[in-house]
Amino acid sequence: MTKPSFHANQIHSVDLLFKSTTKDIAITLDNVLMGKDVSVEEGTRLFDATGTDLLALMATADELRRRFAGETVTYVVNRNINFTNVCIKRCGFCAFSRDHRTEEGYWLPVEEIVRRAKEAVSFGATEVCIQAGLPPKMKGSLYGDITREIKKYLPDLHIHGFSPEEVLYGSVRSRSTIREQLIELKEAGVGSLPGTSAEILDDTVRKRISPGRITKDQWMEVITNAHDLGIPTTATIMYGHVESAIDRVRHLALIRDIQKSTGGFTEFVPLGFIHTEAPMYNNQMISGLREGPTGMEVIKMHAISRIMLNSYINNIQVSWVKEGHKLGQVLLQAGANDMGGTLINESISTAAGAGHGQLISPRMLRNIIWDAGRVPAERTTLYQIRKSFDENTDTIVVDPLDAIDPEDTQFGSYNELIQLKKFRFNEKNNLPAVQS
Repeated sequence: MTKPSFHANQIHSVDLLFKSTTKDIAITLDNVLMGKDVSVEEGTRLFDATGTDLLALMATADELRRRFAGETVTYVVNRNINFTNVCIKRCGFCAFSRDHRTEEGYWLPVEEIVRRAKEAVSFGATEVCIQAGLPPKMKGSLYGDITREIKKYLPDLHIHGFSPEEVLYGSVRSRSTIREQLIELKEAGVGSLPGTSAEILDDTVRKRISPGRITKDQWMEVITNAHDLGIPTTATIMYGHVESAIDRVRHLALIRDIQKSTGGFTEFVPLGFIHTEAPMYNNQMISGLREGPTGMEVIKMHAISRIMLNSYINNIQVSWVKEGHKLGQVLLQAGANDMGGTLINESISTAAGAGHGQLISPRMLRNIIWDAGRVPAERTTLYQIRKSFDENTDTIVVDPLDAIDPEDTQFGSYNELIQLKKFRFNEKNNLPAVQS
């Protein structure tokens, strides 16, 4: 990918920012500002930044953000549809999944998925994000069937659907290759894939926190084939559990290498581990397990993501569900330029113990962005600007979702959903979606 040129009015040296920065970190940040890539060794050293070094790190990330993403902070009006929490895997960090024999296992039939998609569009959504557990005996064509049914009624709605783990599972259940599964999903109408199930792309770490989960090489196979087929994806990292700084940096370097080769990532999303309801924390399953990242680590993770990915992935996203509104504003000064989506029905982080709600209105996102001194804009999934808000309109209902109180329960919560008998996972309501 072509790197941008640098102009005389751009900051080329951290010495212009902070006079007392540690020499090694100052050299690394100077090189970044001159357009050079950060090595794994240099990136790992950046995670040691404190005091003035940390301020210089943030300032450098913010300068790179300005160069590659400008002053606009984007968001998307979307809805999450997690159609089942029943899963054959037992990932230690996941508080969302349930065994198919438990009473809290639920299953949304296709007609309910379509209803939720239609409702989302009525509230201004341009995207539905579809991810779920991996139910036993799943019909191999399920993901394509869901997509086709939504597209039948909502042909213009962008479907951001099915993680690499789900693509792999779909290929296993349909007895097809990963590439064949991706071709089916694209033909059905999937517009992009979430880059979740990445966690830390190191199999030693993965075996500790999620034995039996998709491997590093399988994740890469799904992602690179998707990009080759013209299906864009996001990329993520989940950090703050057992990984080291060098694990995080190697993960970033791998994402960078893939992007250099394919150019298919639309954004990078750091996701802090939430320990509150995680089985591996509550059951003391893993030695050395941490209680998620500290505030300083969250800032460093976003800043270093911007610095390492700088001219390759323009968009660094804040997960307001994980970090909240206030820290989210700080992250907009540390390299981030996107606030994610409205979500409406966020279930996975909520189940893990996140306390920042399952819905945020577009108006609230705009207010957060304005207060941070930036320009809010609604985008599509693929980062095309739909509306830009140069003037503060915080008293105006711009979108139908603006009129909804985030505390309103009309959309239902995850805790309510797992108690509803009509959606309980059983042979009767699951039969149309499974094969023996």
